[in-house]
Amino acid sequence: MEYQEAKEKFISTWGSLGSMWGINKAMAQIQSLLFISTKPLSMEDIMEELKISRGNTSMNLRQLMDWGIVTKELVPGERREFFTTVKDVEELARHIAKERSRREIKPVIKTLKEVSSIKDDGTAKTQELIKQTKALHDLANTADSLLNKIAAQEQNWITKSLLKLIK
Repeated sequence: MEYQEAKEKFISTWGSLGSMWGINKAMAQIQSLLFISTKPLSMEDIMEELKISRGNTSMNLRQLMDWGIVTKELVPGERREFFTTVKDVEELARHIAKERSRREIKPVIKTLKEVSSIKDDGTAKTQELIKQTKALHDLANTADSLLNKIAAQEQNWITKSLLKLIK
C-alpha cells in the first residue's frame, strides 16, 4: 500500500470510528488529517484534502477546539489561520475521556439522582423506580469516577491504570 492510499484509508476509518467517541464523521476526519500532518493546516488545506465545504470545516474545527483537541497555530508570514491537534495518543484519549464525561455521563448522573430521589409513596412501582434508578446512578457514578481517575494519570495512563486494576 502506498502513502496516499494508506492515508485515505486511515482518515476514512478514523472518521467511521468517530461516532464511537461522540463526534461526527467529518469532525473525526479533520482531526485524523491534522493528527498525521507534519505541519499545521489551514482551513483551505483541510477543505481541499477532505473535499468538504467551508461551513462544515469551520463548524467542525470550532467543535474540535471546544473539545480541546485542536488548536490554532500562528505561522509566521501567514494571514490565514492554521490548525493542529494533540499528537500524543494518550493525551488525546485523556481529552476525549474528560469531554465525554462532561457532555454525556455527568448529565445522566444528574438525571438519575433526581429520579431516584423522588418521594417514596409506598407503592411497589415507585419503590422499583427508586431502586433501579438508584442502582443505575451508583453504577454511572462509579464508572465516571473510574474514567476520571484513569484520565487524570499524566503519563502512560492506560498502562498504569490497567496494572493497578490487575494487581
